[in-house]
Formats: sequence, C-alpha cells, structure tokens
Amino acid sequence: MKTITDRFAFPVLAVAAMISACACSEKAESGTSGGFENPAGNVEVSFSANQNDILHNPLNGWVLYLSATSDPSYFDKEIYVSELGRDVLIRDYASACYIRTEWKRMNPSDGVYFWQDPDNSISKLVARAKELGLPIAFRVIVDGRDRDGADGATPEFVRDAGAEVWVSNASHPNWFTPLVTDPIFRQYYEKFIKAFANEFNDPDHVAFIDGYGLGKWGEGHSVCYEQNNAVSDKTEEYKQETMEWVTKLYSENFTEIPLVINYHRHIAAPTGEGEAASPNSEKLLNIAISNGYCLRSDAFGMKNRSWGYNDWEKSFVRNWNYKLPVIMEGGYIVDNAGHQSGMKGDGYNSPSDVRQGEYDMSKEAKVNMMDFRVGSETESWFNDAFNLVKRFNSEGGYRLYPDRVSVPETMASGDEATIVSRWRNIGWGYFPNNIRQWNYKYKVAFALLDSEGNAVQTFVDSNCEPSSWVSGSPATYTFKTKVSASAGTYTWAVAIVDTTKENTPAIELAVNSDKKTESGWVKISEVTVN
Repeated sequence: MKTITDRFAFPVLAVAAMISACACSEKAESGTSGGFENPAGNVEVSFSANQNDILHNPLNGWVLYLSATSDPSYFDKEIYVSELGRDVLIRDYASACYIRTEWKRMNPSDGVYFWQDPDNSISKLVARAKELGLPIAFRVIVDGRDRDGADGATPEFVRDAGAEVWVSNASHPNWFTPLVTDPIFRQYYEKFIKAFANEFNDPDHVAFIDGYGLGKWGEGHSVCYEQNNAVSDKTEEYKQETMEWVTKLYSENFTEIPLVINYHRHIAAPTGEGEAASPNSEKLLNIAISNGYCLRSDAFGMKNRSWGYNDWEKSFVRNWNYKLPVIMEGGYIVDNAGHQSGMKGDGYNSPSDVRQGEYDMSKEAKVNMMDFRVGSETESWFNDAFNLVKRFNSEGGYRLYPDRVSVPETMASGDEATIVSRWRNIGWGYFPNNIRQWNYKYKVAFALLDSEGNAVQTFVDSNCEPSSWVSGSPATYTFKTKVSASAGTYTWAVAIVDTTKENTPAIELAVNSDKKTESGWVKISEVTVN
C-alpha cells in the first residue's frame, strides 16, 4: 500500500534498509548557530531553503472541496491565472480533498454503504482521488435543517426504527433532525461509524476525519438534544455526555487517521449565535482533544460578533499553537448575494478583501491547511488573490529542511560515524508528529545510497524530533551510529521517514529538486567506506 506522499512516485527501495543497532543522538543548544560544530574528518554541506515548490505533505497545504454529487472530472478542473499567463490544475495545489455530506448518502439503508457500490457518486470520487494519490477527508452530517437539495441528512430507516426526531419545518418532513441523545439514533450511528472506519481507517489514502458532525451543517453548534431544540436544566449534562460519546466513538475506530473538531464558542450548544461563549465550551473541546482530536474552524474571515470568528476562538487556538495542528475553512461565498451583504458588513469591499481577511486570521492562528471551498471560492483565490495562494505555499503550515549537515568523508566499515544536522521550519505552522494517531512515527534518518540511489544502510535518529521545530528557532543534533556497509563509494542522504513503512521517505523537504532522489532522499555528499 502507498503512503500519503506516494503521489510523488516514491518507489519501494530496491535494497532493504538496515537500521543500525547502536545509534544515539543528542540535541545541541538551539540559537543563532544552533550549536553547530563540524567534527574533524567530516565535510559540512549547506542547503538553501526552497520557498517556491508546492510540498504535498500530510496535514499541510490546501484542501480541495468536493460535494457528494461532484463529477470526478472536477479533479481535472483548470483555472486561468493571469499572473502566470496560463491555466493551472487546481489539484496540483492541493494536499487533500474533503467531502462533507449527509449520513443518508453514505448509508441509505441499514447495512448498505456507498463504498459497496463502485457506481455510487462518492465511490467514484474516492476512486479518482486514489488514482491521483490525493488523500481524502470526510465529515458526516446528521442534522436535517438547512439541507435544501439534500432531502434530509439522517437515513429514513433510523426514524422508521423509532428514533425520536424533530421536524423543524413542517413543509419539509424529510428534513428531520434526530435527538442526539436518543438510544436508537446512537445504535445505528455507532454501527455506521464502525463500518465506515473499517473501510477508511487507512492512512495511505485518508488525510483526516472531521469527527463530530452534529448540529447545523455538522459544524458542532445548534445541536439538538430535546424537541424544538429546547434548552433545559439537563442541557449541560447532555452536552458533556454527548461529546464524550461521539469523540470516543470516532477515536476508538479511526485509530490511524487524524481526527478534527470545529472549535467554536458555542460548541455542542443548542445555539450557534451570541458574542459570549456558551457554558463549558472550552471544557467540551478539551474532552475531544483528550480523545485525540486536532482543531479546525469553519469561520475564518468572519468578523460578525454574534456568529463569526472572534476573540474567544482566537484566544482558544492560541493556547494550542505548536501542540495541535489547525485546519482552516473560510466563511464566505463570494458570489452569493446574501453573503455579499454580510461580507461588506464585516468591512470587506471585494472578494480580494475577503481572501486577505481569511489569510490574516489563518496566519494569526498558525494554520496548517487552508481551503479551496466550492467553485466560486476556489476561483476567487486564483483570480483575486493568487499572491496569497503563493504566500501560503511558501510561508504557511510547516516547511522543513536541514540547512547544515556534517557527515564523514572517509571511514572504515565498522567505524562509528558522527553526523551533525541543523533543522529549520520556515513555515508558521508545525509538523504534528506528536498527535495520537501518528505517535511520533516520522523520524529523521540518514542513509548510504549506492550508485543506483538505493539505500544500502539506513540510520534512524530517534532523538531528532521534527514536531519541536518552530519557525525562527533552528535545532541542532549530534548523532553517532555505526556503519557496517561493505567497502565502496556511497552517497550520504537524509530524509524524514515513516518508521511504520520500513523507513521510506515520507515528508518532502524544502530543498531544491536537484538535491532529491526519486525515492525521496536528499543527497548530502559522497563517502568512501574502506
């Protein structure tokens, strides 16, 4: 099976890599020079940062949005960019594609799921994404309000089985909303999530799962616990119990996939509006985080004091910077008359103003991912704010590279090699190697490559931790390991590898392409082993 970064055609290494049995590393004091010292007998090599190439790394970059009924040809959509004087493929800028859709589209009948039917519209999208090496992401919506054109969200068989629901609009009886505390609703929802995870708990093809999905649009606010969306003396109890239930359900089943939740001052509340936060919002989000969740927000750029992205959200996410990755979604539809009015009410006078507002909030929150959401929004990024698309590619999310590496020039087989490396993250985000689902699986590794570019020996520096690299603070490590390769001439190389995938390169580094091998290693210098 391929890894997320196999879209770069990283082949399986021809020679099995061998991990040195005796290797140790220590981190030198960080600072202007990062504590870098070049040992005697070593050659020091410097790398320049590549700030232009698009790096399609996991939980990093742009997210391409799709609807459940999108035609797979959307993956081939081009947009003319006047600055470049040519058409570009949107997908070339994306690191993941995101489908949020109704539960009933994914599970139309009890025990029947979309992935069982290759002709299902979602199945076709998933198949095309796999073909392109583009990881998929999902949100499952259960709330029937505001589902115009979708004819509801929760499957009919759930209501037919006796689940209690609320019909908020008598003109649309199929737009019902299940009470999320109802045991019959939960029985069928749990059955679906377990089946869903059985199919998609696959880090080779899935980028993340938006693992809450309750409330209007699945955004986690306006959650219905009682008939007529009432608030009672039981509401706070319902909010906490439901948060514990749903986040535990996802985390116990999606064990390999990053999970995200919408951070909002009205998270899990029966309302979605009001400048003051609902009770216990931070406590509820901490429940999700304790169950292995990362963060996203669906309201970047929205300044409305009642329902936008404001002081509470900014303060909350600030506490989690460099601890959890953040995924951004902008809040405006630039060609919708109603939203145009709201856009101007928030101080935006044009679509380019909206894009700038979203970008500025994203930079403040140090997001790892931004959105190409629906057709008009995506076109606006390329037509009205392509300069910001380029800026995010070069300065947003994480962007890792070694600016200095010192390796031996000549040594004998059986000798101990001392390798010194200094690493930088030139992005405002961070590499979330620490999240539960990844469990520090990505590690810095060095290799001896033969003349064909195959790794004949690989050395994993387990103490060189990329999740600790923050923009502006270089980190230097000294690594000692024993070389056992047979006599010959090799090339030292470095990569961030996936230790669960036989130490194959997994994270594309921000160095120039002429330094990279087809398998993803970055070449350092030649070494002679006697």
